[in-house]
Amino acid sequence: MRAVSDDGPGARDEGTSAAGAPTGPRLGLRSLLPYLHGHRGALVVVALVSLVGAAATLAQPLLVQRIIAAVSAGAPVGGPVALALVVLVAGALLDGAQRFLLQRTAEGVVLATRRRLVDRLLRLPVTEYDTRRTGDLMSRVGADTTLLRAVVTSGLVEVVSSALVAVGAVVAMALVDAVLLAVTLAGVVVGGLAGVVLARQVRGLSLTAQTRVGEMSAAVERSLSAVRTIRASGATDREVAAVGDSARAARDAGVRAAFVGAAVSPVVVVGVQGSLLAVLAVGGARVASGALTVGDLVAFVLYLFLLVVPLASTLQAYTLLQQGLGALTRIEEVMALPAEDDADRAPARTKPRPRAHEAAPAPPLLELRGVSFAYPGGAPVLDGVDLALARGTRTALVGPSGAGKSTLLSLVERFHDVTAGSLRLDDVDVRELPRATVRARLGYVEQDAPVLAGSVADNLRLAAPDATEAELHAVLAAVELTAVVARSADGLEAQVGEGGVTLSGGERQRLAIARSLLARPELLLLDEPTASLDARTEGALRRALDAAARESTLLVVAHRLSTVVDSDQIVVLEAGRVMGTGTHEELLESTPLYRELASAQLLVAR
Repeated sequence: MRAVSDDGPGARDEGTSAAGAPTGPRLGLRSLLPYLHGHRGALVVVALVSLVGAAATLAQPLLVQRIIAAVSAGAPVGGPVALALVVLVAGALLDGAQRFLLQRTAEGVVLATRRRLVDRLLRLPVTEYDTRRTGDLMSRVGADTTLLRAVVTSGLVEVVSSALVAVGAVVAMALVDAVLLAVTLAGVVVGGLAGVVLARQVRGLSLTAQTRVGEMSAAVERSLSAVRTIRASGATDREVAAVGDSARAARDAGVRAAFVGAAVSPVVVVGVQGSLLAVLAVGGARVASGALTVGDLVAFVLYLFLLVVPLASTLQAYTLLQQGLGALTRIEEVMALPAEDDADRAPARTKPRPRAHEAAPAPPLLELRGVSFAYPGGAPVLDGVDLALARGTRTALVGPSGAGKSTLLSLVERFHDVTAGSLRLDDVDVRELPRATVRARLGYVEQDAPVLAGSVADNLRLAAPDATEAELHAVLAAVELTAVVARSADGLEAQVGEGGVTLSGGERQRLAIARSLLARPELLLLDEPTASLDARTEGALRRALDAAARESTLLVVAHRLSTVVDSDQIVVLEAGRVMGTGTHEELLESTPLYRELASAQLLVAR
């Protein structure tokens, strides 16, 4: 195991957990400070309440000492007893107030952390989603952020308040009897140091446990997202076993962390109990010799308990801090990822420049100049693609599977950026424009036509949140989806279920298209829009696209050539290269691959 750095502020090192799992950067307490920003006022109030509560706690043994002294002297004890009760009640009330304020602050910290984490997750580059599992990312938002609550409620502030009481107890014990203090510290220090050594092991074990929980969440998400396929394949038992294995690994990692965490308390108890026995033995001897009064011995023992309880609380808080820092490592791993956010780059221009007085023709709305693209570590998917889309035209991308058609659309949406060449929108390289500016001018219908859980209206308003009900009904009519709202008493508020499960494949496809049409984009990208449509619905959709083409420029990926034969231009792709560009009739004459595709789909005689 590699040595790890001290846990002081800002300490960082690469470490390995006791279970052999990498722990990532070693975060110090300073790493928690940004998460407490915005809650400093509440934490100051808590600290003040803790300070007053500590004073009330430390005053109690002194009052007991006065009561014993008064009894021994035969003096009235009513006043000291009443004062002791007042201090006792005040201390309890202050403790309750402190706990409530801590819980409220902790919930605020968790809320702020979850919002920051979700904001970062939803802005990650698409390539991150290609390499990470959704369930593990969800676990960081849920389980990992929850551990931060314990850090606040029983962590930082608890350490401070407990330390105040412990220091006050030590000072008071020194004033009562220095000899007994030396006896006490001998046992307490040994037990405390042993507890700290064990607590330091908790962080790596906790990180391993949280990682295993993330893996289990990913396994559950995988199974639930494909539950119908799993049932149809008779694979339910195998999936249950696979998820069970992940859950067992999470349990085992949690048990290892719990074992080490539980060992902290017995180690401390042994040291403390030894100190108590030694104090009673030595203290009794000193009382017998007249060097110490009974009242002093009772007060010292009470202060000993005031030292022991904060010490145990401090070590428990330290253990929770280690768990929280382990979870914080996973949170910081995501927060450190670069977001897909270039808003700080000033756009060259966000709207087409007026050209009424220019003699030169307007540039294409979209133009690809020698565009090449390859995924990291992979072979080129697109190689030297040239393409131009004039405003108000319809362009189709056709070709065999794997030709790079869908990848080309993802480049237009800037889910990825070109490896070589340039992709230009209104003669401006899209890399010079903020992504939000580019996407605001585009509509995009994916091949899988994802539908979000919620109502029909929720899905339609995703890209047009201010659309009226009349506009919603109009776009549904354009794609012949009025039956979806008509068959439910909820109308536009009819729920579509998780992933649109209550809709047919064709209805999901048309709902996705309606969602894009509602936003009235300048350029509408459609990836296999008719893949799930029957012949009758396909005809209705083609009429809707004809209407959309009068307002938007269309770029359509299609395997079914019958849907694009009337396009202004058809681009034939194969292995990432343009094999031919032209109309249907021109390509039949000039491009063998297109003629082969058309013949296979019975659009031309063999």
